Amino acid sequence: MLTEQGCRQRRSRLWSQIPEELEWLLVGDPRHVQYLCGFRINPLSFSADQRALLLLKRDGKCVLLADNFTKRSAGAAYFVDDEVITPWYTHRRSVVSRHEALTQAIAEARPYWSGSTGLIEPEGLTEMCAAMVAEDAAWQFAADEEETPRTLGDVLRELRRSKDGDEVELLKRCMRACAAGHRRAIEVMAPGLGELDVYLEVQRAAQQEAGEPCVVYGDFRATHAALPKAGGLPTDYRLREGDLFILDYSVILHGYRSDFTNTLPVGMVSSAASEQLQACRETLTATAKLLRPGAACRELWQTASSLLEQAGMGPLVHHAGHGLGLEHPEPPILVSESADELRVGDVVTLEPGCYREGVGGVRVENNYLITADGSEQLNETPGVG
Repeated sequence: MLTEQGCRQRRSRLWSQIPEELEWLLVGDPRHVQYLCGFRINPLSFSADQRALLLLKRDGKCVLLADNFTKRSAGAAYFVDDEVITPWYTHRRSVVSRHEALTQAIAEARPYWSGSTGLIEPEGLTEMCAAMVAEDAAWQFAADEEETPRTLGDVLRELRRSKDGDEVELLKRCMRACAAGHRRAIEVMAPGLGELDVYLEVQRAAQQEAGEPCVVYGDFRATHAALPKAGGLPTDYRLREGDLFILDYSVILHGYRSDFTNTLPVGMVSSAASEQLQACRETLTATAKLLRPGAACRELWQTASSLLEQAGMGPLVHHAGHGLGLEHPEPPILVSESADELRVGDVVTLEPGCYREGVGGVRVENNYLITADGSEQLNETPGVG
């Protein structure tokens, strides 16, 4: 999980981007609340669709606003200086709406910002919540007349590109759990097994490695000569000799996620399928050597696509990879027209794939941290490297 030191560092970096005349910030996107203080509602609790708000003061004070059951549903330790917690359900009285309880918390927190000007995250607040603080708040800002106005959400999304040490460690935990699921899939893969059976085996192994209940999602699908490309959650299809099973999934722990892929042969596969697997693995290895700060994402995509074409597999028909963290995908994006460049602290995926009529589909993928002198592979994908 995130650390107090990491959260305080991120808050400090955020304030360095905010004009001095703004004295408070109101954050509402659940990802950004977590990013700045560690508070995240457990997605497997009955408060999963609710939200809390985070009030930051320029003097360093950090205040959580939530209802009592939202607070109880925190998925991990979090780090704030004060809380405004309003009752929603008390086991004695009829409940109000959760949103009404949150607006009550905003009203009670008004003394924290009264008489000063702040900035709200418009993407993270409902219209009603925003209206309650609108007379004291700005919606966007520009550092000078030449700069395009930005929102608080814009600044936070930009800051999230460069991962801190506590974020990287949490991502590695996700990846270890993900690798455990891949290992289990290799152990059980056989003709006659259902796609859902594979999903259940993977989910159990991943959660056992994680040591806690967590979300596991992604592609758990078989491909074959008549269905070269398939994705999404498992169906009632049962595996047949010669199929190629695409196992491309994420494990989410405390909001952060892994995302890597293997393609598993079901029994004996054709020589054409083996050639696909080899081409994708070699493309992954070669493209990974080019990961470094300043690398143009469109050029990385072009490299991966060209290598596949040279191997006789045709051009890459989807992205070559993407950023990874609190969203999926998030910047940078490795596509043919990307304007992104890699930066120190980015965590990215590489995932070359090819899908051939009459043969089947293959995709392989690893996760990398961009470092000052290149990159570090963060995961171990059994069978891929």
